[in-house]
Amino acid sequence: MTPLALIMIISAYLLGSISSAVLICRVMGLPDPRAVGSHNPGATNVLRIGGKKTAIAVLLCDMLKGTIPVWSAYFLGIDSLLLGIIAIAACLGHMYPLFFHFKGGKGVATALGAIAPIGLDLTLMIMLTWLVVAVIFRYSSLAALVTVLLAPFYTWMVKPQYTLPVAMLCCLIVLRHHQNIKRLFAGTEPKVGEKKPSGLD
Repeated sequence: MTPLALIMIISAYLLGSISSAVLICRVMGLPDPRAVGSHNPGATNVLRIGGKKTAIAVLLCDMLKGTIPVWSAYFLGIDSLLLGIIAIAACLGHMYPLFFHFKGGKGVATALGAIAPIGLDLTLMIMLTWLVVAVIFRYSSLAALVTVLLAPFYTWMVKPQYTLPVAMLCCLIVLRHHQNIKRLFAGTEPKVGEKKPSGLD
């Protein structure tokens, strides 16, 4: 691994560690998303407590945390496998943020942002998959899980050389959703738009 690649990995983690949800909620005078709703500092929970505009702002900022380091590394000539590690570092920063006591989100938006530089067609397929599943079943977590399971296949169709890095990233997202998977099987996972009991994470 080159010093440049190592610098990019560390930078990706540090950028990912900036919690968009917490900072935007502070600016908007809203409660800390880690303390209300699902206790998850992500766009879905912010939608519950702050409405669509605030949630969209969080979504875009979280996506940029993945896009900026991966795109920068791509233009610096870093190979595809290391691009995947940089994407994972950004998501780990979002999930376990250094600046916010390691209490972060699920990493879906950041992962999407990291994948986006591969191509607009891939990004559109991923976003459409999430939207269709979310509209039909009304479970944000289920939409995320179905999308990340299909993302490596989509990548293989578009740019096969990035299939392994995307698959690595998607495995991380699935692991981070282990509690959501348990609740989906138990029938206790809240649907989009529903209030989530405060005892659930």
